[in-house]
Amino acid sequence: MLKKIITSLCTLCILFTVASGVLAAEPIKIGALLAVTGPPSFLGDPERNTAVMLETQINNAGGINGRTLKVIIYDTQGDATKAVQAANRLIKDDNVSAIIGPSTTGETMAVIPIVEAAGVPLISCAAGIKITEPTKKWVFKTAQNDSLAVERIYDHLKKRNINKIAILTVSDGFGSSGREQLKLKAESFGITIVSDEIYGPKDTDMTAQIVKIRGSKAQALICWGTNPGPATIARNAKQLGLTMPLYMSHGVSSKKFIELAGDASEGIILPSGRVIVAHMLPKSDKQKKSLLAYVNNYKKHYNVGGDHFGGHAWDAVMLLKGAIERGGDAPDAIRKELENTRNFRGIGGIFNFSPQDHAGLTKDAFVLVTIKNGNWTLVK
Repeated sequence: MLKKIITSLCTLCILFTVASGVLAAEPIKIGALLAVTGPPSFLGDPERNTAVMLETQINNAGGINGRTLKVIIYDTQGDATKAVQAANRLIKDDNVSAIIGPSTTGETMAVIPIVEAAGVPLISCAAGIKITEPTKKWVFKTAQNDSLAVERIYDHLKKRNINKIAILTVSDGFGSSGREQLKLKAESFGITIVSDEIYGPKDTDMTAQIVKIRGSKAQALICWGTNPGPATIARNAKQLGLTMPLYMSHGVSSKKFIELAGDASEGIILPSGRVIVAHMLPKSDKQKKSLLAYVNNYKKHYNVGGDHFGGHAWDAVMLLKGAIERGGDAPDAIRKELENTRNFRGIGGIFNFSPQDHAGLTKDAFVLVTIKNGNWTLVK
């Protein structure tokens, strides 16, 4: 009898030791460089909210391979210098396994040399094509490439028999990349850029540029930038009585743009991920179920529906979750599993990464939307 008791006690001790080891396991640490405040906060704030929401959900469901997830978030305020400082801190002090963000193209380009030298995977939430072209070993992205957005707009212009356009782009990383793609792809679509204007990120009036465009032979205007500039341009265009169609980039694909532009946003067309029109998608759409789940879940937590930009963070965190589940949390294993990811149904599209493609999306990741009665609707 005594022998049985001792055996039972030993078994309990072993089980307790194993359980204690599991509970004491170090958390899996992921860094996040997001513009939670500052001019690009309309990008970074929903990205931060989404990352926090997912961290809680993943941990409540048992973590990743039985370990808790810890997302360490630093606010870059959209500043490249702050992003670089925070990236170094995440790598050297926090010892993260991977990083999501930054929110903007300029910040991402500044951080790339840091992660490449350290050998830490980065999944950017920014759109500039130069982030992943040429392919960089440790760098991936979830925001749809600006080149794909240009193609979507140009396809629509062709259908409308519009072949002379004006472009008005912001002089930052996102705007410069968009301007380059607009110019690069114009000829192949039979489009001529008859007016090429630029504005600064802090400009508060673009009347002079729009007056020049109004006096040109342009049949449509394409604006490339992120808030608040594009909203100012929309208001200026309305005040000046500009009658030509106005297109925006996917950089304004959130309710914030409609709020800032007011009734001047009516009729504006832009390419966007499907999430902002998820409820309008046909049942056959492969993303609809996950899109609606994200929109509603975000609304439950933050009293507003999930959007295009929060979706970039959702994709980044969930891509990392899948990579870690398959290969563990060593940076090189994560990088390898990310590169082998196929048919990942995310918020921004269906991702297929490869050694040659760290962006993973086609132009089918975009739909064209327009603003009608102060809300998004699909362009048919």
